[in-house]
Amino acid sequence: MLGYLQTFWEQFNWAGLLTTLQQLLGVLLCLTVHEACHGLAACALGDPTAKTMRRLSFNPLHHIDWLGLAAMLVCGFGWAKPVPVDMRYFKNPRTGMAVTALAGPASNFALSLLLLFLASLLVRFGYASAFTLWLLSFLLITAQLSIGLGLFNLIPIPPLDGSKALFALLPPKAYMTLMRYERFGMLVLLLAVWLDVGGSYLSNAIYMVYQRMAGLFF
Repeated sequence: MLGYLQTFWEQFNWAGLLTTLQQLLGVLLCLTVHEACHGLAACALGDPTAKTMRRLSFNPLHHIDWLGLAAMLVCGFGWAKPVPVDMRYFKNPRTGMAVTALAGPASNFALSLLLLFLASLLVRFGYASAFTLWLLSFLLITAQLSIGLGLFNLIPIPPLDGSKALFALLPPKAYMTLMRYERFGMLVLLLAVWLDVGGSYLSNAIYMVYQRMAGLFF
């Protein structure tokens, strides 16, 4: 029995486990910041709903949808629990909704810049070790994930954030009609991801933005 355990220990794919851990932690960080900033923006504009439901927290457990997390790790497409927003609290409901929606992607781009800045400090001043290399890889991978989440959410298909910003430009009647059918947009997104519609365009956009951001620090 001890010999079997020793063989298992020696042959276990530790590198793969550490890579999976990087991705899991990165996804949790990106989704948590994204959702918390939705709530913070709504609260700043006068809507206390997210605060009342403890969604202003940066604790991942307050935001994570476990099925959506698994989907993001396996398929590269996932979701968190939507932050509850009551647009009736906003002075200008549609504008307030658009600003609240865009706060999510904006936070992801800001997070990417912060992670790349920290990575540049690690390269310049960090002590070379296995942990330093793992941490550097984590920062760079998470920066890419955060850019990807931000860009993906700018796609103007309900229920993504880009649709709420775009719909704010529509006449009120058209806006409310589209918001009522928002739930069907998820089916369109799932089908698009499954068929890989536009996947190459999104990948190219992520790479381009990542290169531009990284160029600021490296």
